Amino acid sequence: MVVALAVLLAAGCAATSTASPAPTPVPTLAPTPSPDPSTATQPITAPTVSPAWTPDPTATPPASPAAVVPPTAEPTPRPTPRPTATPAPAAASRLVRHGSRARPLVALTFDMGGRVGDALAIVAWLVEHDTSATIFMTGAMADNVNTDVGRQVLAVIEANPSLLSLGNHSYSHPDFRSLKRAQMRDELRRTEAAVSPYCSQDPKPLFRPPYGGSNANVLAGVGAAGYARTVMWDVDTIDWRPVRDGGPTTDEIVAKVVANARGGSIVLMHLGGYHTLAALPRIVDGLRAAGLEFVSLDTMLGT
Repeated sequence: MVVALAVLLAAGCAATSTASPAPTPVPTLAPTPSPDPSTATQPITAPTVSPAWTPDPTATPPASPAAVVPPTAEPTPRPTPRPTATPAPAAASRLVRHGSRARPLVALTFDMGGRVGDALAIVAWLVEHDTSATIFMTGAMADNVNTDVGRQVLAVIEANPSLLSLGNHSYSHPDFRSLKRAQMRDELRRTEAAVSPYCSQDPKPLFRPPYGGSNANVLAGVGAAGYARTVMWDVDTIDWRPVRDGGPTTDEIVAKVVANARGGSIVLMHLGGYHTLAALPRIVDGLRAAGLEFVSLDTMLGT
């Protein structure tokens, strides 16, 4: 058996030496070039991913911060406008027929708007005998281009304010019951403008309606124009009418006034009356003898 193994080994060796197979070529790898330090880049590092946060159910969540609201600028207060007062409607003029009966005062009143007559002589007599009176003049008489008497009477009133006072008798002597209120105001204002260059007295608040014509509308109209007193009378001499037309004589004028005048009486006469100047001295003497005192309407009515 040993011999057989030897024979086999010898055969194998002989075969190897006579037919050696070609060696398998080993592939040649190209050398890896060394990196250029000038162009080399840093190695890219993968980002570290933090693990997802899981809220702790037992933790108290932080309070949300309150929203900060910028302060509102305080507006500059505007001044409160002063309320516009609604003017109260003017009071109606008060119709006056006489003054207080409790006082021994009498007011002589003289209208002037037409006939001139003894006008200057009458006012001169009043001043000379220290007798108070009130003159109601029309504006047309003050503007009259045919005579200076109206302006001269105004000059006497201006020079004697303690005795003589002035009232408004309209401008053109219309019946005020036929006028609208604007027309009434125009009549009164025109008279004021006509007399003012010659007399500083303001005729307000005394108005005497032409013809004695008055009603509620007239009182409202003249009141709105500033005339608080519409002055009538309780003794009328009717001295403007001549005897031939049924007017009174001198004696009749005197008798009527002395018999009817009493405390508070307002006597109506005219500066152009036909027998007024002749009756005046006897009227004054008779009423003074009865204990009556002559005053202007301003004094009697307290205007």
